[in-house]
Amino acid sequence: MTRKEQAMTYFKAGYNCAQAVFLTFSDLTGFDEKTALHISAPFGGGFGRQREVCGAVSGMCMALGVLYGYDDAADAAAKAAHYKAVQEICGEFRKRAGSIICRDLLNEEGKDNAHTPSARTEAYYKKRPCAELVGEAADILEAYIKNHPLS
Repeated sequence: MTRKEQAMTYFKAGYNCAQAVFLTFSDLTGFDEKTALHISAPFGGGFGRQREVCGAVSGMCMALGVLYGYDDAADAAAKAAHYKAVQEICGEFRKRAGSIICRDLLNEEGKDNAHTPSARTEAYYKKRPCAELVGEAADILEAYIKNHPLS
């Protein structure tokens, strides 16, 4: 199974968009499943259903940070290089999906502050592009890793 397929499978199993992407890369990040799911849990639905930055993008960027992030606050070059990588993968997502903002991707205006997640029904999956978007995010990060091998 490809990472794209794995992310989509996780999403269809009920995990949120950020969890689906972040968990897909847990073999590389070194997080066990429970920890990966807890770390990424708040980012679903564009930060707790507020429809801000797409959770798939957040999951992708969190994994990028674990794999390629910097840890020296004084290292401006490392920070700049990392921000460049973030902008590259977000730019690719934007190119493929049209936006990195959840409400734009769902064609919804404003925030959704309801804390109860939508039921995952057949109609839900037909109406929303989320499964495909988590697949795209996983595909983008996988390509980035292939082009920037981990040391």
